[in-house]
Amino acid sequence: MKTIFVTGIGTDVGKTIVSAIITEALEADYWKPVQAGGPGTDNETVATLVTNKKTIVHPEIYKFKLAASPHISARNENQRIDPERIIEAHSQLKTDNDWLVVEGAGGLMVPLNENSFVSDLIGKMEAKVVIVSRNYLGSINHSLLTSRTLASMGIHIAGWIFNDQYLDYEDEIAHWSGYPKIGSVPLTDNPDATFIKVQAAKLKDALINWA
Repeated sequence: MKTIFVTGIGTDVGKTIVSAIITEALEADYWKPVQAGGPGTDNETVATLVTNKKTIVHPEIYKFKLAASPHISARNENQRIDPERIIEAHSQLKTDNDWLVVEGAGGLMVPLNENSFVSDLIGKMEAKVVIVSRNYLGSINHSLLTSRTLASMGIHIAGWIFNDQYLDYEDEIAHWSGYPKIGSVPLTDNPDATFIKVQAAKLKDALINWA
């Protein structure tokens, strides 16, 4: 099983929509091990957006009500996230699928507890990373900081998927980072299952080549 870990340059950059697109393109399984906040969950969102018959959406390991950093959400419910429990669940995930898409919580350096971060999960899963960058004022800095942090940790970066529309510097981010642009997702007011299917078809070949 090949694991693709979807991380973002920050919160609210479109990781779940991009995860759904990748899941649909590869007919992969989907898993978000840590869910913090609602209403609803990213598992539920992806399940409604993916239409192929092969994908299995696996249940969360941790699910908290408070929309906050996972370590704060856990503390609010008198719990503590154990990254090793997540890694163990990943190694024992029962699936016949060749691909698994794992969606991280927030950005790369989001704390899971007082000592561990989302980035610590990636290497232990031996995953390849797709970085989601939403185009906005300041996203060049956030994008390059994210890619350099991943590179410094020796993590394999498959490439970038950009979304939203603000100026035109996606190719420059790819060039400066040294990692390829897999594709772009256009801005839409209705990211429904049809939209996901169309975008998945556009990105499928590039995802297979880079991942």
